[in-house]
Amino acid sequence: MNPFFTGVRETVAPRPGGRHGPLPPLLLGLTAVTGLVDAFSYLVLGHVFVANMTGNVVFLGFALVGAHGFSIGASVVALVSFGLGALAGGEVGVRLRQDRGRQLTASVSGQAALLAVCVVLAAVSAQPVPGGFRYPLIIALAVAMGMQNATVRKLAVPDLATTNVLTTTITAMAADREDGRLQGWGAGRHFTSVVALFTGALVGAALVLHVAMLLPLIAALVLVAAIAVTARLLGQPDAPWVAP
Repeated sequence: MNPFFTGVRETVAPRPGGRHGPLPPLLLGLTAVTGLVDAFSYLVLGHVFVANMTGNVVFLGFALVGAHGFSIGASVVALVSFGLGALAGGEVGVRLRQDRGRQLTASVSGQAALLAVCVVLAAVSAQPVPGGFRYPLIIALAVAMGMQNATVRKLAVPDLATTNVLTTTITAMAADREDGRLQGWGAGRHFTSVVALFTGALVGAALVLHVAMLLPLIAALVLVAAIAVTARLLGQPDAPWVAP
């Protein structure tokens, strides 16, 4: 089979006993969560991302020169909160570095708790979301996504080391070529990340615009909770993939 398609298959449905076990599809699920929550934050909370910090740095530059619709406060709060979440996720990674199953379970369980708080906040908030709810939602979501990205980095699955920075991912996918064609195993894995983020963003935007603003957060919470349960059930101490 072409290495590109092998990479796709091994990411979506890895072989039993593989070095990274169920981690690749679980990380794809977290990538879809990124799309869901960023769709919610951008469309509901104003021009701010809670996972894509590159975008927030750009938005901050726009806001500083007075561009309409961009907020200095929202961008700064998201950046600081994401950093705090990354610190927390990094600490979990240090404490549980010898067991990747427990590391993922602990991190996404904390993420699920924060998403549950956000679901409640969004449910009781008016629309458009007032400042008294907007900033708590930005803080909780950005902390959750910072935790997620720090954990993914600590898990160190090749070609899936991030769940939100796709500029590098797309570059790597395009550069991973043989004889001018996308043949590399890594390119297939990168491709699945792009599809997962796109799907999450597409579904999240559709839910916000055509159904209810709350639903992307509910979908993200359900997906994260499922990932936590799966990691807990499959992350037995004797499983070969739990070792770093």
